[in-house]
Amino acid sequence: MSFRLPKLDYFLIGLVLMVALALIWPVPGKSGGPLHFEYVTTYGVSVVFFLYGLTLSPERMKAGVLHWRLHICVQFATFVLFPVLLLAARMLMPGLFSDDLWLGFFYVAALPSTVSSSVAMTNIARGNVPAAVFNASLSSLLGVFVTPLLMSWYMRRNGIDMPLLPVIFKVVMLVLVPIVLGQIARRWLGGWAHRNAFWVKLADRSTILAIVYNSFCDSVAAGVWSANDLTVVLEIAVASVALFLVVYLIMNGVCALMGFNIRDRIACQFCGSKKSLATGVPLAPVMFGQSAAIGLIVAPIMVFHFLQLVIVSVLAARFAKRVTD
Repeated sequence: MSFRLPKLDYFLIGLVLMVALALIWPVPGKSGGPLHFEYVTTYGVSVVFFLYGLTLSPERMKAGVLHWRLHICVQFATFVLFPVLLLAARMLMPGLFSDDLWLGFFYVAALPSTVSSSVAMTNIARGNVPAAVFNASLSSLLGVFVTPLLMSWYMRRNGIDMPLLPVIFKVVMLVLVPIVLGQIARRWLGGWAHRNAFWVKLADRSTILAIVYNSFCDSVAAGVWSANDLTVVLEIAVASVALFLVVYLIMNGVCALMGFNIRDRIACQFCGSKKSLATGVPLAPVMFGQSAAIGLIVAPIMVFHFLQLVIVSVLAARFAKRVTD
């Protein structure tokens, strides 16, 4: 059976270039550097989520609201199954990664599902698109509260202080409020955003790239990466593929037990097995403050994001042929 590889994603190329630039030339992008990228990190979060609210269609969410069993399965996978698997992995293999890298992987586990790629891949696979839109969007909104709660619990459990209420307040102000404002602004700017979708997406992606550059510049300047070589990236990649496949296979079994048809199964497995880079990168400075290891902490979500796109692209092509047949 033949399949097509995913199209070239310039955003992923941009991520790699930002990391490489930070490794080669960290001074301009570090906090307090000549370009003052820390302001992008601080205020760019709100820009990203305002644009998300501006482009989020309530009508498309409403179309998938009634399939409650599917919704429960997706949110269970996103916010329960992922963290439980990470905790089990660390318990069984405590010396596999450094504490910072384990923190980064648990951050992956605590993040909401991705929106755009989950919906796009479900559509390609001929799955239940309204259900995918609803679950991916609901996951992002739940993540405003659930992700800080999970991270606070994990960090306190491992002796790392994270003041929960101030972090939740900051996340609400930087994430939830901009989403709400974006939804309100749809009345006036929705048509403009639709007509200028390319520029809206460019602004969103550019902000995320700037945050990645700042995070890695700070880590390089602090000497974090001098203690880690390229084998760490390979280890992250192998662990990411293993994590994705375990979740995907477990959700396959759950879908079979629930008696979902093929279209519902596609939406459930695609949304329940993916994690959002677009949420993870902007939220990282809020969660981890001025941690010198923030570049290492966000590395797992960057690698996981790339690999999940590759794997799901292949799966989507196979499902599309199966549903058509």
